[in-house]
Amino acid sequence: MSKKMVAYFSASGVTAKAAKELAQVCDAELYEIRPEIPYTSADLDWMNKESRSSVEMNDPSSRPALSDTSADITGHDVIFVGFPVWWYTAPAIIKTFLEAYDFSGKKIVPFATSGGSGLGKTAETLQEVAPSAMVMEGRLLNGKQDTAELKKWADSFVK
Repeated sequence: MSKKMVAYFSASGVTAKAAKELAQVCDAELYEIRPEIPYTSADLDWMNKESRSSVEMNDPSSRPALSDTSADITGHDVIFVGFPVWWYTAPAIIKTFLEAYDFSGKKIVPFATSGGSGLGKTAETLQEVAPSAMVMEGRLLNGKQDTAELKKWADSFVK
């Protein structure tokens, strides 16, 4: 089994594309983090304060349910966790994912896609949610990546 896993949540397919590219480049197992109730375009309307995503992101205790908790993280030392940036951080479902497993002693490396903002304090936030893991500073993976550079970055987290 690979020592690396790429776990990702993608609401529109953009992050899925980046995750698949990362998994292929660094020979990692791929796992999709899926919500129990899929997000609709209305749910993702950030301009609507009553949309599902807005309500979740405005409630620090929000933990959207996962469709499953079957990710086998036990054989992995490094878990890349991907997501679209929502409100300058990871979507609430990423907190649900991190709380569903024991990440003791594992490196969690965030990566994200974004239409305009960076990762902000995402690493700090995720470290609070997964205190037994080592949450690394991540990076944005917008657009087509340079394969050699992406591999070099991913390999920098492996012992």
